[in-house]
Amino acid sequence: MKVIIAGAGQVGFNIARYLAAGANDVTIIDQRPDLVQKIGDSLDIQAVVGFASHPSTLERAGAEDADMLIAVTHVDEVNMVACQIAHSLFTVPTRIARIRQQDYLEGRWQDLFRRDHIPIDVVISPEVEVAKAIALRLDVPGALAVVPFAEDRVRMVAVRATPDTPIIDTPLRQLTYLFPDLHLVCVGISRNDSFFVPDGDDQILVDDEVYFVVDTAHIGRALPAFGREERISERVVIAGGGNIGLFLAGELERRHPGLSLKLVETNPQRAAFIADRLKRTVVLLGDARDSEILEEAGIATAESIVTVTNDDEVNIMTALLAKQHGCGRAMALVNNSAYDGLIRSIGIDVAINPRDTTISGILQHVRRGRIKAVHTIRNGVAEIFEAEALETSPLVGKPLREVRTPGLMVGAIVREGKVITPRGDTVVKARDRVVVAARSEAVKKVEQLFAVRLDYF
Repeated sequence: MKVIIAGAGQVGFNIARYLAAGANDVTIIDQRPDLVQKIGDSLDIQAVVGFASHPSTLERAGAEDADMLIAVTHVDEVNMVACQIAHSLFTVPTRIARIRQQDYLEGRWQDLFRRDHIPIDVVISPEVEVAKAIALRLDVPGALAVVPFAEDRVRMVAVRATPDTPIIDTPLRQLTYLFPDLHLVCVGISRNDSFFVPDGDDQILVDDEVYFVVDTAHIGRALPAFGREERISERVVIAGGGNIGLFLAGELERRHPGLSLKLVETNPQRAAFIADRLKRTVVLLGDARDSEILEEAGIATAESIVTVTNDDEVNIMTALLAKQHGCGRAMALVNNSAYDGLIRSIGIDVAINPRDTTISGILQHVRRGRIKAVHTIRNGVAEIFEAEALETSPLVGKPLREVRTPGLMVGAIVREGKVITPRGDTVVKARDRVVVAARSEAVKKVEQLFAVRLDYF
């Protein structure tokens, strides 16, 4: 597949890296010559210097025979114009754009991105997706990540193992006997910055990040098995009233009517705007790094603080101060990947990485086969998929043990609305929704397992 990526920032670079690893023909466009050269030198892709919204630039990038344009520059309007030109002048079949300004996404303008207006097939709004991801983490106490699949019948949950985790040093194959009625499969372990898909003889060790797929109805029973019994947050403080903070507050108001919610914003006009938009959230004007503001927000009795300002350093410092004042759990939005290894060592419980959320939203429209959803794990070292098995899919009609592949694990099967915990003798049927975790080198195999042969049509 030939893909043009407009924008060589962190999101664009990582999408290019993932697609190039899958033997796709990738060209990336950016107006910064030094960045373009760096990317061209580090990845096996074409790199073009220029404005992505200019027809001549798209022509040099090979738009005439491209299969897809992914526009992820920092400017919404450039992304929209690039998609328009790709459609009108080059008939690029699929166009994906990152749109950050919420005014474009209001419901009353829902017809804006139609083929006969601004022809964008998929609109990705990072702020909205990140806010939803944070809300899910607050729903599952102690979770590092929570990702829903199959209309939320199944979730992937990541937790950190502690000395209090009951199943420490227990071979994973014994979990079936210890919890016979629990629909749970461990699909990944991150240990010492190395991620692997475990087999039945592997054990969970203290400090491991454990990724498991579980029937959503069983989450309340699954968490104690990992030593997590924290209550769902009843008091939450949000630092930062930008698009993420505003959408998160609104989402939490909708999900949890009884939640005590406070939001701290430094800009007076923005604070007034937020107060008008929200129903039950108490909006405080001030700097969340100020101890008096934190005390006014009731941080000492809050179960969670979520810091989502536009400044990584402010988010980190605010989270640390909140913990110092007695807040139970701190979640910080961190854009700079250089801080990834630092966050936990300094006492922040969860680092929120907007890149993974944005990239996951885009990849589900890029992956081949009947892929319904994709989520990247640890900056792309692995991915977890939800895919539909059709009659001609190679996976159908065979026991899972016969299609076992290194670096790949089936976490759940959803059949006619019911969740099935996969075993070696489980047979996938046509129309099953299958949740699969795979290391990056096994992703191609997942696509092949769910590919549709031409004789299906």
